[in-house]
Amino acid sequence: MSLPLLHIAPLEPERLAQLFIYLDDQLQENGRDGMPLFQPLSRLQSRLMPEKAASFAASFAVPFGQPGWRRMWIALDSLGAIAGHVDLRARPDPESAHRALLGMGVHRDYRRFGLGRQLVDTALAWAGVTPPLEWVDLDVLAGNHAARRLYQRAGFAATCEVPDLYRIDGQSHGSVMMSRRVR
Repeated sequence: MSLPLLHIAPLEPERLAQLFIYLDDQLQENGRDGMPLFQPLSRLQSRLMPEKAASFAASFAVPFGQPGWRRMWIALDSLGAIAGHVDLRARPDPESAHRALLGMGVHRDYRRFGLGRQLVDTALAWAGVTPPLEWVDLDVLAGNHAARRLYQRAGFAATCEVPDLYRIDGQSHGSVMMSRRVR
């Protein structure tokens, strides 16, 4: 299968409302209809809450290098709908300013075309030319095998696995931290 014609670009502030609709739709798939859990949230709470959307929006206005910064790229289809996203954000501790955290997702209609890898590569390329960043880290639920394979193919290595980190809907879930050096 070949990737449909898509355009990957930095998130523009005027697309925030569209982004939040897309993210809410995506979160509703968390652990449902054959999808693995990809967020450590109960299936019943897998929605984008207004306070989360507000803090997310505020993080885009934080200058790079300041605590709480975030940058995002979105893939747009030919009609302007969001097909996927990837973001990098500051780690919470200032002593880790040389590292960023990665998050990403792909809309169900665009999975298995290689878009996830293109999005990850976009973020890694930016991080690789953006001092002082030297590392990109991520956390993935241990049972999300497709995501783990994607990240491994993109050069991430598992650095730590924490079994039973979360208890979600009465089930135990581990978490895997992965890292990749970008310079």
